[in-house]
Amino acid sequence: MKYRIFYPLFIMLLNSACSGYLDLKPDQKMAVPTTLEHCELLLNDYSAMNTGYPTLGEIAADDYYLNTKDWKSLSNYDEQQTYNWSLAYMTLNTHWQNPYKTVYLSNQVLAILETLDRNMDKDKFQKILGAAHFFRAFAFHQVAAVFTMPYRADTAPSEMGIPLRLKPDLDYKSTRSTLFETYDQIVTDYKNAIRYLPIVESLKGRPAKAAAYAGLARLYLDMQDYERAYAYADSALNLKADLLNYKDLNTSASFPIVRFNKEVLFPAVSIFSSPLNQSLARIDSDLYQSYDNSDYRKAAYFKHNASDAGTYGFKGSYDNSATTPFIGLTTSELYLIRAECAVRKNKVNQALNDLNTLLEHRIDPSFFVAISETNPEKLLATVLRERRKELVFRGRRWSDLRRLNQDERFKTTLTRTIDGEVYTLEPNGLKYAHLIPELVIAESGINQNKR
Repeated sequence: MKYRIFYPLFIMLLNSACSGYLDLKPDQKMAVPTTLEHCELLLNDYSAMNTGYPTLGEIAADDYYLNTKDWKSLSNYDEQQTYNWSLAYMTLNTHWQNPYKTVYLSNQVLAILETLDRNMDKDKFQKILGAAHFFRAFAFHQVAAVFTMPYRADTAPSEMGIPLRLKPDLDYKSTRSTLFETYDQIVTDYKNAIRYLPIVESLKGRPAKAAAYAGLARLYLDMQDYERAYAYADSALNLKADLLNYKDLNTSASFPIVRFNKEVLFPAVSIFSSPLNQSLARIDSDLYQSYDNSDYRKAAYFKHNASDAGTYGFKGSYDNSATTPFIGLTTSELYLIRAECAVRKNKVNQALNDLNTLLEHRIDPSFFVAISETNPEKLLATVLRERRKELVFRGRRWSDLRRLNQDERFKTTLTRTIDGEVYTLEPNGLKYAHLIPELVIAESGINQNKR
């Protein structure tokens, strides 16, 4: 016998599963949603579907630093030790739990849809079907980008991926797929999203077709499949190519960039993490100095720390917030993906056009000089520099380090200094795959990442 419960209670019960849903069973009397309307409610929960994604990569990346006093003040040991790549035992579950809750809810929706007649309300059915596939793809990608080694085509079939939970059932054992299987599943989900999502979506937290194209472009970039990354970025920009003109921003405002602005294709934020707090995280000085004074991003992105002369905090969040980094999909990211892939494929004019289009919306027109470099090697370096400057604190730096470290031209050794002691992270090191929480390992029996 099934008992019907209201949606908020369902979510509350789901949130109580401390290991993030993997291999834990809820109350067997708990009923599940059964209608298309229930599916809408599940997908429309912004806090469950669009927020709380992992920040471990951002914490470990090099766009910022902490001084010793602030590092010592951090109350979360896992995040403190992640900062200098010294963590030996992960106890914090939320970075794993939250995206798998999104996966669970997506699977719940897909299971309900299998029982319904898609012709009763075909447009709504397809929109929900596409969104469920999108959310699952996005969540899987966020987990893979943090908890697996970087993607290499030659090693992916043998490298450990993530558990691919594709059903809402909680009574089957989790296993780690291969990295190839992980990325292949994400591709499949995004392609299903493209098939079913509408061109236009009025609900701000829900994806439209361009967002699914953008998700695939980002995924293929991480896979270093530049041909496909170019194609999907191009498809997304053909549907939506809007850019903010930063000269119209009030750069003196505490948070100059409006939430849900016209560049945003899909809004998502990661979990709050103390090391990334605006008052603690100092922007890397070389990164800050790389912006010309005529670059509106310098004033829009950064604020001077009055209590620490010569240092700067970040205020350019696309979530208009100081608490949770924005990691969603935007048109500005797509221009940079298409530009990078274009120059890698010897489409220099296309790369120049995309890069200059973006910079025209970022630089004071009185000082703007179009980039005209035609040497592919030099132009690629320029595109990558602009990519870092544009996407600072947008959840992309860790993924970029992971793939660019595989290229001798762009390998980067990261360093942190705490109390006079220097810590390093070598390119392609095992610590580019963060440790899975020990409770997940204990409950599921899956293999831990190597050290």
